[in-house]
Amino acid sequence: MTENKPLIIPELVALDADAGPGKEDVIEFLAATVAGAGRASSPDGLAADAKKRESTAPTGIPGGIAIPHCRSPHVLAPSLGFARLAQPVDFGAADGQAADLIFMIAAPDGADDFHLQLLAKLARGLMQTEFTDALRQAADAEEITRIVTQQVQPELLDGGEESEASAASEAGSAADSAAGVGAAQTKAAAASSAPAEGETVIVGVSSCPTGIAHTFMAAEALEQAGKDRGITVAIEGQGSGKIDALDPELIKRASAVIFAHDLPVKGRERFAGKPVIDVGVKAAVNDAGSLVDKALAAVDDPSAARVPAGGESAEESEEGSEHWARRLQRSVMTGVSYMIPFVAAGGLLIALGFLLAGYDVANLYEKISISDYSLWNLPGNEFVHEIKNSAGDVVGTETITVSQSGLLLYIGWTLFLLGQAAMSFLVPALAGYISFGLAGRPGIAPGFVMGVVAVEVGAGFIGGLVGGILAGYFAAWLVGLSVPAWLRGLMPVVIIPLGTTLVVGAVMYLVLGLPLAGLMNALQDGLTSMSGGGSAVFLGIILGLMMCFDLGGPVNKAAYLFGTAGLSAASASNTAPYEIMATVMAAGMVPPLAMSAATFLRSRLFTKAEVENGRSAWLLGLSFISEGAIPFAAADPLRVIPATMAGGAITGAMTMAMHVGSRAPHGGVFVAFAITNFGGFLLAILAGTVVSTALVIVLKGLGRNADGTKGVEAQAAAAA
Repeated sequence: MTENKPLIIPELVALDADAGPGKEDVIEFLAATVAGAGRASSPDGLAADAKKRESTAPTGIPGGIAIPHCRSPHVLAPSLGFARLAQPVDFGAADGQAADLIFMIAAPDGADDFHLQLLAKLARGLMQTEFTDALRQAADAEEITRIVTQQVQPELLDGGEESEASAASEAGSAADSAAGVGAAQTKAAAASSAPAEGETVIVGVSSCPTGIAHTFMAAEALEQAGKDRGITVAIEGQGSGKIDALDPELIKRASAVIFAHDLPVKGRERFAGKPVIDVGVKAAVNDAGSLVDKALAAVDDPSAARVPAGGESAEESEEGSEHWARRLQRSVMTGVSYMIPFVAAGGLLIALGFLLAGYDVANLYEKISISDYSLWNLPGNEFVHEIKNSAGDVVGTETITVSQSGLLLYIGWTLFLLGQAAMSFLVPALAGYISFGLAGRPGIAPGFVMGVVAVEVGAGFIGGLVGGILAGYFAAWLVGLSVPAWLRGLMPVVIIPLGTTLVVGAVMYLVLGLPLAGLMNALQDGLTSMSGGGSAVFLGIILGLMMCFDLGGPVNKAAYLFGTAGLSAASASNTAPYEIMATVMAAGMVPPLAMSAATFLRSRLFTKAEVENGRSAWLLGLSFISEGAIPFAAADPLRVIPATMAGGAITGAMTMAMHVGSRAPHGGVFVAFAITNFGGFLLAILAGTVVSTALVIVLKGLGRNADGTKGVEAQAAAAA
């Protein structure tokens, strides 16, 4: 994108439009407008992305304004779609006023941050009554274009490079008032950067989930509120693009801090020790004046909350008030989330190795070195392994025969070894990132070491969990110690990793190693005992229920971890882990498949957005992405979750009963080559999907009102 390309053109403007009764209708209308102007490749895709962003938080702001916005791969050029509605629509503004001025901010994925600077100007302008009044009084689309361009790209009007610029140079008083806004902003920015001697200064940070609109609206509202009170308020907008950081000297002069944010504050340590008002970004947009008043009151209040001292990160400092149980749960989930890529990559590589080289390639793993072969020296199908005693003397030989040879064996063997290498990080990654979740970066190294220790003592993933938690808490304790200034630089890179590894490692080896290994062995024995008969079916039911309970949440992840952690212990004589992995994967595929089928068969029972989601949910289901059902469960959990759990239980029971196995930890039907009894795998998924689909249709039907309308839609309309 070039900087002289207009963000808004008359084709992007609709005046006195009747876009529909709901905000989703308005978003679809504006998405079609943007696409019709050649600025987006797919109106449906853009609308879906904007509605997804809208679902995270309403975009209505006081004064009858709404700014639905998103970053989308369907956007071809940064654009502002504008609609002045004939009938205002509720976008969830805090003042309860329906919006008649609607801007759709459409930002492309992967673009530079120039357009974000322009969008920041728009967001700031919308906080000015002169600007919004001019929009309401404009007579045609060309005048709207001039007013908005004057606010966000005044250089286009001054430079005369665009056709719109020439006409806009003769804009009326409405455009002039908008220009005044830009001038006022420039003066305010200058005042903020150089406040008068002795003037009260308040600084802060604003941020919103997408970093486009509310980030800068909050900043403008707070700075304007400060100006109204005769003080300097300077806010750093931490948006999606480049951050214009506050002057350190200004921060040093500040008497108080305001954090208006929905994302962790970057560089929070800069404000350490100052009184702080910490709120969500919408609070600043809706009532910036009261926040500034609270900040002024906090200056003279010795009991006021203060930004924690020390060098902790934003995430760490925000954890100070977090309940210990919630913090522990979040940290364990962090470990599991970071571990999953190792499992997925390693498991799929192993499965591909089996596909090319045959399952007996595993016999070569620890006995024959692949470095003896190359693309110019391909292996045969027989190998001689020398058996050595403890002194290293050869005491015998063993001949290993495999089913493949040549290039297929060599490539499959390579993939198998790569997969084994990735899988070897499973427990260390789990422990390392649990520790990271509790202590931040200083906890990573000792956490990884505890994971390796857990493997060495035979404690497996249970040892990794315990070791990661202990390392994280101990490292966090060391982080919180008050140390001399000369020692602070050594703490995160030397003292904390060394001390934590020494202390927790000694505890793992000397105290916890044997008990944890015994517990792990007991679990493995119990697993083996449940792999046959009715116990296997019961285990399948439990795993199926867990996979469908929270669709990617802690319970779902616990079941998935249980399945993947056993893969490394599986063998030709111990196939139970493969069967459990197949059960977990098959049950996790049911929810999105069932919701896709239900929206296809009974679309009238679902909202328009749910029907759209249903069109892609089937592919997510086939790929084993349970999260594809989350939009449905979030909108109607009391009907959707029980229905999907019932289907998951059926699928889990059937896969275990039919001894379906999976050597791959992910991939759904696309790793059919790694699944034994693939027909049984498909049959179990089909049965569970049919049950869940039927139940959700019945439950949704029972939720219809007497007049035939959907209860779910009525609730959604009321909420909107």
